[in-house]
Amino acid sequence: MSQNYGDIIVFTGNSNDSLVELICENLGIEEGDCEVRQFSDGEININIGETVRGKDVFVIQSTSSPVNDNLMELLILMDALKRASAGRINAVIPYYGYARQDRKTKAREPITSKLVADLITVAGADRLVCMDLHAGQIQGYFDIPVDHLSAIPYLADYFKDMVKEEDFVVVSPDLGGVTRARNFSNHLNLPIAIIEKRRPRPNVSEVMNIIGDIEGKNCILIDDIVDTAGTICQAAQALQDRGAKKVYGCATHGVLSGPALDRLENSVLEKFIITDTIELPEEKRGHSIDVVSVAKVFADAISRINANASVSAMFD
Repeated sequence: MSQNYGDIIVFTGNSNDSLVELICENLGIEEGDCEVRQFSDGEININIGETVRGKDVFVIQSTSSPVNDNLMELLILMDALKRASAGRINAVIPYYGYARQDRKTKAREPITSKLVADLITVAGADRLVCMDLHAGQIQGYFDIPVDHLSAIPYLADYFKDMVKEEDFVVVSPDLGGVTRARNFSNHLNLPIAIIEKRRPRPNVSEVMNIIGDIEGKNCILIDDIVDTAGTICQAAQALQDRGAKKVYGCATHGVLSGPALDRLENSVLEKFIITDTIELPEEKRGHSIDVVSVAKVFADAISRINANASVSAMFD
């Protein structure tokens, strides 16, 4: 594969150091020399310590909590790189914050994920690399190429040996996640079930019906984002109440804000599996949470983008 865009150079802000270290390890390169600090009033100050002229630059930054700080770090980094004549700027956003505000559901509501897309483009991104967007159509908010990676094969791998031993069924916690559950179940060759619920207000869910056969079976709940963990814990309880044996949960992005960790520890879930798109400190993991790394898939994508090779071939 011939390289067309100069050498790969990776920069990051303060959002997810451990993932960036693993990606660089997989690429066999050192992380770019860059310092991202804050002035005493909270303004972000960036100092890039090496030349980027003509380089193929990858800025890896999840826009997770603190969302606005991490987003501003990303934007300011890209602006600095653009002004320093970087050959190409690739925004690698493992977790895309504001993705849940992707449409108007009531009057006078913003579409913030489109606003963030515009900010990223204006700041200087030539390409976006992200993982398991909350809504696939967010790709259409960008006027630059978007590589949309999936963590589903990595999460499914975690359960490969388990499902050989016993009866399992994959469960979507809502109607909107059926495609995701089907994709996950295809990797493990399992049937699916669906929980039909209505949400009276944000972050509060109410389980209604379960479509599919779960009685006497082990269940794997699959979601893209788990924030306060109310939905997944409630879904797990509903499955157990209706005769499921063991219940496992997994999601690509473990936002885990507010009471999430306590809820997961006290829930009926045997294990909850997330990826490292959002950094979860070791002390917060507890016995019920396992983390699967997606560093390799990002490193492979970065190598392929740099070499102008197909990224979709990774998932074929």
